[in-house]
Amino acid sequence: GVTDMTAGLKPIDHFMPSRRGLLGAAALLPLVNLAAIVRAAEPDLAGVTDMTAGLKPIDAAERAARLVRAQALMRRNGIGAVLIEPGSSMIYFTGVLWRRSERLTAAIIPVEGEPCIVTPFFEEPSVRETLAVPAEVRVWQEDQNPLAVVAGFLRDRKLAGRPIGIEETARFFAFDGLARALGEAKLVSANPVVRGCRMIKTPAELALMQAATDVTIAAYRWVHPRVEKGMTGSEIGALMTAATRRLGGDAEFSMALIGEASAYPHGSREVHRVADGQVVLMDCGCTVQGYQSDVSRTWVHGTANTAQRKLWEQVAEGQRIAFAAARIGAPAGSVDDAVRAQYAKWGYGPGYKLPGLSHRTGHGIGMDGHEPVNLVHGEVTPLAAGMCFSDEPGIYIPGQYGVRLEDCFYMTADGPRWFSTPPASIDAPV
Repeated sequence: GVTDMTAGLKPIDHFMPSRRGLLGAAALLPLVNLAAIVRAAEPDLAGVTDMTAGLKPIDAAERAARLVRAQALMRRNGIGAVLIEPGSSMIYFTGVLWRRSERLTAAIIPVEGEPCIVTPFFEEPSVRETLAVPAEVRVWQEDQNPLAVVAGFLRDRKLAGRPIGIEETARFFAFDGLARALGEAKLVSANPVVRGCRMIKTPAELALMQAATDVTIAAYRWVHPRVEKGMTGSEIGALMTAATRRLGGDAEFSMALIGEASAYPHGSREVHRVADGQVVLMDCGCTVQGYQSDVSRTWVHGTANTAQRKLWEQVAEGQRIAFAAARIGAPAGSVDDAVRAQYAKWGYGPGYKLPGLSHRTGHGIGMDGHEPVNLVHGEVTPLAAGMCFSDEPGIYIPGQYGVRLEDCFYMTADGPRWFSTPPASIDAPV
Protein backbone atom coordinates (compact mmCIF):
# COMPACT_ATOMS: atom_id res chain seq x y z
CA GLY A 1 0.00 0.00 0.00
CA VAL A 2 3.03 2.30 0.10
CA THR A 3 3.41 4.19 -3.20
CA ASP A 4 5.80 6.70 -4.76
CA MET A 5 5.02 10.27 -3.59
CA THR A 6 7.55 11.96 -5.87
CA ALA A 7 6.12 11.26 -9.34
CA GLY A 8 5.77 14.40 -11.43
CA LEU A 9 8.26 16.53 -9.53
CA LYS A 10 10.32 18.83 -11.75
CA PRO A 11 14.03 17.97 -11.57
CA ILE A 12 16.73 20.57 -10.92
CA ASP A 13 18.55 21.34 -14.17
CA HIS A 14 22.33 21.04 -14.50
CA PHE A 15 22.91 19.04 -11.31
CA MET A 16 26.61 18.19 -11.11
CA PRO A 17 27.37 15.56 -8.46
CA SER A 18 30.87 14.86 -7.20
CA ARG A 19 32.73 11.79 -8.38
CA ARG A 20 32.12 9.98 -5.08
CA GLY A 21 28.50 11.09 -5.06
CA LEU A 22 27.99 9.90 -8.61
CA LEU A 23 29.55 6.54 -7.90
CA GLY A 24 27.57 6.17 -4.70
CA ALA A 25 24.32 6.99 -6.44
CA ALA A 26 25.09 4.53 -9.21
CA ALA A 27 25.62 1.83 -6.62
CA LEU A 28 22.19 2.45 -5.06
CA LEU A 29 19.84 2.60 -8.07
CA PRO A 30 17.52 0.85 -8.50
CA LEU A 31 17.56 -0.42 -4.91
CA VAL A 32 15.17 -3.32 -5.44
CA ASN A 33 17.10 -4.81 -8.35
CA LEU A 34 20.46 -4.40 -6.67
CA ALA A 35 19.22 -5.95 -3.45
CA ALA A 36 17.96 -8.91 -5.46
CA ILE A 37 21.37 -9.34 -7.09
CA VAL A 38 23.08 -9.39 -3.71
CA ARG A 39 20.50 -11.80 -2.24
CA ALA A 40 21.07 -14.17 -5.14
CA ALA A 41 24.79 -14.10 -4.35
CA GLU A 42 24.30 -14.80 -0.64
CA PRO A 43 25.22 -18.51 -0.86
CA ASP A 44 28.58 -17.56 -2.39
CA LEU A 45 29.07 -14.62 -0.02
CA ALA A 46 28.63 -16.97 2.93
CA GLY A 47 32.14 -18.21 2.30
CA VAL A 48 33.65 -14.71 2.27
CA THR A 49 35.15 -13.80 5.64
CA ASP A 50 36.68 -10.74 7.31
CA MET A 51 40.35 -10.26 6.42
CA THR A 52 40.93 -7.32 8.76
CA ALA A 53 40.73 -8.96 12.20
CA GLY A 54 43.83 -8.38 14.29
CA LEU A 55 45.01 -5.23 12.52
CA LYS A 56 46.77 -2.74 14.79
CA PRO A 57 44.89 0.59 14.90
CA ILE A 58 46.54 3.98 15.02
CA ASP A 59 47.44 4.27 18.70
CA ALA A 60 48.22 7.03 21.19
CA ALA A 61 51.96 6.83 20.57
CA GLU A 62 51.46 7.27 16.82
CA ARG A 63 49.27 10.34 17.31
CA ALA A 64 51.70 11.82 19.84
CA ALA A 65 54.50 11.44 17.30
CA ARG A 66 52.37 13.25 14.71
CA LEU A 67 51.95 16.24 17.01
CA VAL A 68 55.68 16.30 17.74
CA ARG A 69 56.38 16.26 14.02
CA ALA A 70 53.81 18.99 13.35
CA GLN A 71 55.29 21.25 16.02
CA ALA A 72 58.79 20.72 14.65
CA LEU A 73 57.55 21.75 11.20
CA MET A 74 55.85 24.81 12.71
CA ARG A 75 59.10 25.91 14.28
CA ARG A 76 60.97 25.33 11.02
CA ASN A 77 58.43 27.39 9.06
CA GLY A 78 57.86 30.14 11.62
CA ILE A 79 54.21 29.21 12.27
CA GLY A 80 52.74 29.76 15.73
CA ALA A 81 49.68 27.50 15.46
CA VAL A 82 47.55 25.64 12.93
CA LEU A 83 43.76 25.69 12.67
CA ILE A 84 41.99 22.60 11.32
CA GLU A 85 38.29 21.97 10.66
CA PRO A 86 36.63 18.52 10.88
CA GLY A 87 37.78 16.01 8.32
CA SER A 88 40.68 13.68 7.77
CA SER A 89 43.31 16.09 9.09
CA MET A 90 41.44 16.56 12.36
CA ILE A 91 41.19 12.79 12.72
CA TYR A 92 44.87 12.42 11.82
CA PHE A 93 46.08 14.74 14.56
CA THR A 94 43.43 14.43 17.29
CA GLY A 95 41.22 11.42 16.55
CA VAL A 96 38.12 13.63 16.62
CA LEU A 97 35.62 12.22 14.15
CA TRP A 98 33.19 15.05 13.50
CA ARG A 99 31.26 16.69 10.70
CA ARG A 100 31.32 20.19 9.28
CA SER A 101 28.31 22.43 9.69
CA GLU A 102 27.59 26.10 10.12
CA ARG A 103 28.61 25.62 13.79
CA LEU A 104 32.40 25.69 13.97
CA THR A 105 34.31 22.86 15.56
CA ALA A 106 38.06 23.31 15.15
CA ALA A 107 41.34 21.92 16.37
CA ILE A 108 44.12 24.39 17.09
CA ILE A 109 47.60 22.88 17.30
CA PRO A 110 50.05 25.31 18.94
CA VAL A 111 53.78 25.29 18.30
CA GLU A 112 54.23 24.21 21.92
CA GLY A 113 51.95 22.44 24.37
CA GLU A 114 48.68 20.57 23.98
CA PRO A 115 46.15 21.21 21.23
CA CYS A 116 42.82 22.89 21.83
CA ILE A 117 39.43 21.77 20.53
CA VAL A 118 36.86 24.55 20.10
CA THR A 119 33.30 23.28 19.77
CA PRO A 120 29.71 24.23 20.61
CA PHE A 121 28.85 23.76 24.29
CA PHE A 122 26.12 21.21 23.58
CA GLU A 123 28.42 19.18 21.30
CA GLU A 124 31.28 18.83 23.78
CA PRO A 125 30.28 15.42 25.20
CA SER A 126 29.95 13.96 21.70
CA VAL A 127 33.21 15.47 20.48
CA ARG A 128 35.07 14.09 23.49
CA GLU A 129 33.97 10.54 22.58
CA THR A 130 36.60 10.32 19.83
CA LEU A 131 39.22 12.74 21.17
CA ALA A 132 42.37 10.58 21.24
CA VAL A 133 45.08 13.00 22.44
CA PRO A 134 45.48 15.13 25.57
CA ALA A 135 43.86 18.46 24.70
CA GLU A 136 42.13 21.45 26.19
CA VAL A 137 38.49 21.84 25.14
CA ARG A 138 36.95 25.30 24.93
CA VAL A 139 33.25 25.69 24.19
CA TRP A 140 31.09 28.44 22.78
CA GLN A 141 27.42 29.16 23.26
CA GLU A 142 24.95 29.77 20.45
CA ASP A 143 25.06 33.55 20.97
CA GLN A 144 28.89 33.69 20.92
CA ASN A 145 31.45 34.00 18.14
CA PRO A 146 33.45 30.74 17.97
CA LEU A 147 36.38 32.46 16.24
CA ALA A 148 36.63 34.81 19.21
CA VAL A 149 37.10 31.68 21.34
CA VAL A 150 39.86 30.51 19.00
CA ALA A 151 41.47 33.96 19.20
CA GLY A 152 41.25 33.82 22.99
CA PHE A 153 43.16 30.55 23.07
CA LEU A 154 45.87 31.96 20.81
CA ARG A 155 46.21 35.07 22.94
CA ASP A 156 46.38 32.99 26.12
CA ARG A 157 49.21 30.96 24.57
CA LYS A 158 50.92 34.22 23.47
CA LEU A 159 50.66 33.18 19.82
CA ALA A 160 48.40 35.95 18.52
CA GLY A 161 51.33 37.88 17.12
CA ARG A 162 52.79 34.94 15.21
CA PRO A 163 51.71 33.59 11.79
CA ILE A 164 48.73 31.24 12.11
CA GLY A 165 48.46 28.40 9.60
CA ILE A 166 45.07 27.57 8.10
CA GLU A 167 44.60 24.01 6.86
CA GLU A 168 43.90 24.11 3.13
CA THR A 169 40.34 22.69 3.24
CA ALA A 170 39.10 25.07 5.94
CA ARG A 171 36.15 27.17 4.83
CA PHE A 172 36.32 30.89 4.16
CA PHE A 173 34.11 31.83 7.10
CA ALA A 174 36.67 30.29 9.48
CA PHE A 175 39.56 32.12 7.81
CA ASP A 176 37.68 35.41 7.62
CA GLY A 177 36.25 35.11 11.12
CA LEU A 178 39.68 34.49 12.65
CA ALA A 179 41.18 37.39 10.69
CA ARG A 180 38.50 39.66 12.14
CA ALA A 181 38.78 38.28 15.67
CA LEU A 182 42.57 38.36 15.63
CA GLY A 183 43.40 41.39 13.57
CA GLU A 184 47.03 41.46 14.61
CA ALA A 185 47.85 37.98 13.27
CA LYS A 186 49.09 36.98 9.85
CA LEU A 187 47.15 34.03 8.45
CA VAL A 188 49.19 31.70 6.24
CA SER A 189 48.90 28.31 4.58
CA ALA A 190 49.36 25.34 6.90
CA ASN A 191 50.52 23.14 4.01
CA PRO A 192 54.15 23.01 5.18
CA VAL A 193 52.88 21.46 8.41
CA VAL A 194 49.82 19.41 7.47
CA ARG A 195 51.12 18.17 4.14
CA GLY A 196 54.56 17.81 5.67
CA CYS A 197 53.12 15.27 8.10
CA ARG A 198 50.38 13.54 6.13
CA MET A 199 52.24 13.03 2.86
CA ILE A 200 54.87 10.87 4.56
CA LYS A 201 53.21 7.68 5.75
CA THR A 202 54.54 5.71 8.71
CA PRO A 203 54.77 1.90 8.84
CA ALA A 204 51.50 1.83 10.81
CA GLU A 205 49.71 3.79 8.08
CA LEU A 206 51.22 1.70 5.30
CA ALA A 207 50.03 -1.47 7.04
CA LEU A 208 46.42 -0.22 7.06
CA MET A 209 46.65 0.86 3.43
CA GLN A 210 48.00 -2.57 2.56
CA ALA A 211 45.07 -4.18 4.37
CA ALA A 212 42.58 -2.00 2.49
CA THR A 213 44.22 -2.92 -0.82
CA ASP A 214 44.19 -6.62 0.07
CA VAL A 215 40.45 -6.38 0.71
CA THR A 216 39.83 -4.72 -2.65
CA ILE A 217 41.90 -7.28 -4.55
CA ALA A 218 40.12 -10.14 -2.79
CA ALA A 219 36.75 -8.57 -3.65
CA TYR A 220 37.77 -8.27 -7.31
CA ARG A 221 38.74 -11.92 -7.38
CA TRP A 222 35.35 -12.86 -5.97
CA VAL A 223 33.37 -10.60 -8.33
CA HIS A 224 35.17 -11.15 -11.64
CA PRO A 225 33.96 -14.73 -12.31
CA ARG A 226 30.41 -13.72 -11.32
CA VAL A 227 30.03 -10.98 -13.95
CA GLU A 228 27.43 -12.23 -16.42
CA LYS A 229 26.02 -11.15 -19.76
CA GLY A 230 23.17 -8.65 -19.29
CA MET A 231 24.41 -7.20 -15.99
CA THR A 232 24.54 -3.43 -15.55
CA GLY A 233 27.41 -1.52 -14.02
CA SER A 234 25.32 -0.82 -10.93
CA GLU A 235 24.65 -4.52 -10.45
CA ILE A 236 28.32 -5.39 -10.72
CA GLY A 237 29.12 -2.56 -8.31
CA ALA A 238 26.57 -3.91 -5.82
CA LEU A 239 28.33 -7.29 -5.82
CA MET A 240 31.69 -5.54 -5.29
CA THR A 241 30.32 -3.53 -2.39
CA ALA A 242 28.80 -6.61 -0.77
CA ALA A 243 32.04 -8.58 -1.07
CA THR A 244 34.10 -5.66 0.24
CA ARG A 245 31.93 -5.40 3.34
CA ARG A 246 32.12 -9.13 4.00
CA LEU A 247 35.89 -8.94 3.72
CA GLY A 248 36.04 -6.24 6.40
CA GLY A 249 36.31 -3.05 4.35
CA ASP A 250 34.03 -0.04 4.30
CA ALA A 251 33.21 0.33 0.62
CA GLU A 252 34.04 3.83 -0.63
CA PHE A 253 33.08 3.37 -4.29
CA SER A 254 32.42 0.42 -6.60
CA MET A 255 32.24 1.66 -10.17
CA ALA A 256 31.81 -0.61 -13.20
CA LEU A 257 31.81 0.95 -16.66
CA ILE A 258 30.68 -1.15 -19.61
CA GLY A 259 31.34 -0.65 -23.31
CA GLU A 260 31.36 2.98 -24.42
CA ALA A 261 31.00 4.16 -20.80
CA SER A 262 34.58 2.97 -20.23
CA ALA A 263 35.76 5.67 -22.66
CA TYR A 264 34.82 8.31 -20.06
CA PRO A 265 37.01 8.00 -16.94
CA HIS A 266 34.15 8.41 -14.45
CA GLY A 267 31.44 6.92 -16.61
CA SER A 268 28.15 7.89 -18.17
CA ARG A 269 24.57 8.29 -17.00
CA GLU A 270 23.50 5.89 -19.75
CA VAL A 271 22.77 2.31 -18.68
CA HIS A 272 25.06 -0.17 -20.41
CA ARG A 273 24.85 -3.95 -20.09
CA VAL A 274 27.55 -6.58 -20.30
CA ALA A 275 27.73 -8.28 -23.68
CA ASP A 276 30.24 -10.47 -25.47
CA GLY A 277 33.17 -8.42 -26.70
CA GLN A 278 32.39 -5.48 -24.42
CA VAL A 279 35.03 -3.82 -22.25
CA VAL A 280 34.34 -3.86 -18.51
CA LEU A 281 36.31 -1.26 -16.53
CA MET A 282 36.02 -1.30 -12.75
CA ASP A 283 37.38 1.33 -10.34
CA CYS A 284 36.89 0.38 -6.70
CA GLY A 285 38.19 1.23 -3.27
CA CYS A 286 37.49 0.80 0.42
CA THR A 287 38.54 2.09 3.81
CA VAL A 288 40.08 0.02 6.58
CA GLN A 289 40.47 1.81 9.91
CA GLY A 290 40.49 5.16 8.16
CA TYR A 291 42.90 4.36 5.30
CA GLN A 292 41.91 3.86 1.69
CA SER A 293 42.60 1.69 -1.33
CA ASP A 294 42.05 2.52 -5.00
CA VAL A 295 42.37 -0.19 -7.65
CA SER A 296 41.13 -0.32 -11.26
CA ARG A 297 40.86 -3.39 -13.48
CA THR A 298 39.79 -3.75 -17.12
CA TRP A 299 38.87 -6.82 -19.13
CA VAL A 300 36.69 -7.90 -22.01
CA HIS A 301 33.64 -10.08 -21.46
CA GLY A 302 34.17 -13.10 -23.66
CA THR A 303 37.06 -12.78 -26.10
CA ALA A 304 39.07 -9.60 -26.60
CA ASN A 305 39.80 -8.51 -30.16
CA THR A 306 43.21 -7.45 -31.43
CA ALA A 307 42.63 -3.72 -30.91
CA GLN A 308 41.40 -4.24 -27.35
CA ARG A 309 44.42 -6.39 -26.52
CA LYS A 310 46.80 -3.82 -27.96
CA LEU A 311 45.26 -0.99 -25.95
CA TRP A 312 45.36 -3.06 -22.75
CA GLU A 313 49.05 -3.86 -23.28
CA GLN A 314 49.85 -0.21 -23.95
CA VAL A 315 48.23 0.86 -20.68
CA ALA A 316 50.09 -1.92 -18.86
CA GLU A 317 53.33 -0.56 -20.33
CA GLY A 318 52.28 2.92 -19.23
CA GLN A 319 51.96 1.64 -15.67
CA ARG A 320 55.43 0.12 -15.86
CA ILE A 321 56.89 3.37 -17.22
CA ALA A 322 55.35 5.37 -14.38
CA PHE A 323 56.62 2.92 -11.77
CA ALA A 324 60.12 3.01 -13.22
CA ALA A 325 60.12 6.83 -13.29
CA ALA A 326 59.15 7.10 -9.61
CA ARG A 327 62.53 7.60 -7.98
CA ILE A 328 63.55 9.33 -4.76
CA GLY A 329 64.17 13.01 -5.43
CA ALA A 330 62.49 13.07 -8.84
CA PRO A 331 59.82 15.77 -9.30
CA ALA A 332 56.37 14.18 -9.02
CA GLY A 333 55.42 15.64 -12.38
CA SER A 334 58.25 13.80 -14.12
CA VAL A 335 56.36 10.52 -13.67
CA ASP A 336 53.44 11.91 -15.66
CA ASP A 337 55.80 13.32 -18.27
CA ALA A 338 57.49 9.94 -18.81
CA VAL A 339 54.16 8.24 -19.53
CA ARG A 340 52.95 10.95 -21.91
CA ALA A 341 56.20 10.90 -23.84
CA GLN A 342 55.67 7.24 -24.69
CA TYR A 343 51.96 7.67 -25.38
CA ALA A 344 52.79 10.45 -27.85
CA LYS A 345 55.16 8.09 -29.69
CA TRP A 346 52.23 5.70 -30.07
CA GLY A 347 50.12 8.48 -31.56
CA TYR A 348 48.02 9.45 -28.53
CA GLY A 349 47.48 12.98 -27.26
CA PRO A 350 49.62 14.99 -27.33
CA GLY A 351 49.41 16.03 -23.71
CA TYR A 352 45.94 15.53 -22.30
CA LYS A 353 44.14 15.37 -25.64
CA LEU A 354 42.03 12.40 -26.73
CA PRO A 355 42.38 9.69 -27.80
CA GLY A 356 44.90 9.31 -25.00
CA LEU A 357 45.34 9.97 -21.29
CA SER A 358 43.03 12.84 -20.36
CA HIS A 359 43.75 12.84 -16.62
CA ARG A 360 46.84 12.83 -14.41
CA THR A 361 48.89 9.64 -14.19
CA GLY A 362 48.25 9.36 -10.45
CA HIS A 363 47.20 11.01 -7.21
CA GLY A 364 48.30 10.89 -3.63
CA ILE A 365 46.35 8.55 -1.37
CA GLY A 366 46.06 7.81 2.34
CA MET A 367 43.20 8.68 4.67
CA ASP A 368 41.58 10.36 1.68
CA GLY A 369 41.22 8.64 -1.66
CA HIS A 370 42.73 11.71 -3.32
CA GLU A 371 45.46 13.56 -1.41
CA PRO A 372 48.30 15.90 -2.31
CA VAL A 373 50.43 15.67 -4.27
CA ASN A 374 49.59 14.39 -7.75
CA LEU A 375 51.64 12.73 -10.45
CA VAL A 376 50.76 15.47 -12.92
CA HIS A 377 52.73 17.61 -15.36
CA GLY A 378 54.29 20.59 -13.64
CA GLU A 379 54.26 19.22 -10.08
CA VAL A 380 57.73 19.92 -8.71
CA THR A 381 57.46 18.29 -5.27
CA PRO A 382 60.34 15.78 -5.01
CA LEU A 383 59.37 12.19 -4.32
CA ALA A 384 60.34 11.03 -0.84
CA ALA A 385 60.16 7.83 1.17
CA GLY A 386 56.70 7.32 2.67
CA MET A 387 54.76 9.05 -0.11
CA CYS A 388 51.91 7.02 -1.63
CA PHE A 389 50.39 7.32 -5.09
CA SER A 390 48.05 5.70 -7.55
CA ASP A 391 49.51 4.62 -10.90
CA GLU A 392 46.64 4.75 -13.43
CA PRO A 393 47.68 5.96 -16.90
CA GLY A 394 44.49 4.95 -18.73
CA ILE A 395 43.92 5.42 -22.43
CA TYR A 396 40.46 6.44 -23.66
CA ILE A 397 38.99 6.40 -27.16
CA PRO A 398 35.80 8.54 -27.17
CA GLY A 399 32.78 6.77 -28.59
CA GLN A 400 34.42 3.36 -28.31
CA TYR A 401 36.00 2.24 -25.04
CA GLY A 402 38.82 2.85 -22.61
CA VAL A 403 41.29 0.87 -20.54
CA ARG A 404 42.49 1.83 -17.06
CA LEU A 405 44.74 -0.26 -14.87
CA GLU A 406 45.31 1.24 -11.44
CA ASP A 407 47.53 0.05 -8.64
CA CYS A 408 48.94 2.11 -5.81
CA PHE A 409 52.54 2.20 -4.64
CA TYR A 410 54.55 3.73 -1.84
CA MET A 411 58.03 5.18 -1.98
CA THR A 412 60.93 3.65 -0.06
CA ALA A 413 64.57 4.67 0.11
CA ASP A 414 65.19 2.05 -2.59
CA GLY A 415 62.35 3.16 -4.86
CA PRO A 416 58.65 2.36 -5.25
CA ARG A 417 56.86 -0.73 -3.96
CA TRP A 418 53.41 -1.90 -4.98
CA PHE A 419 50.48 -2.25 -2.62
CA SER A 420 48.93 -4.49 -5.28
CA THR A 421 50.64 -6.30 -8.14
CA PRO A 422 49.45 -5.16 -11.59
CA PRO A 423 47.47 -7.79 -13.50
CA ALA A 424 49.27 -10.20 -15.82
CA SER A 425 47.14 -9.83 -18.95
CA ILE A 426 43.70 -8.98 -20.31
CA ASP A 427 42.91 -12.69 -19.96
CA ALA A 428 44.01 -12.76 -16.29
CA PRO A 429 42.86 -9.27 -15.26
CA VAL A 430 42.46 -9.68 -11.50
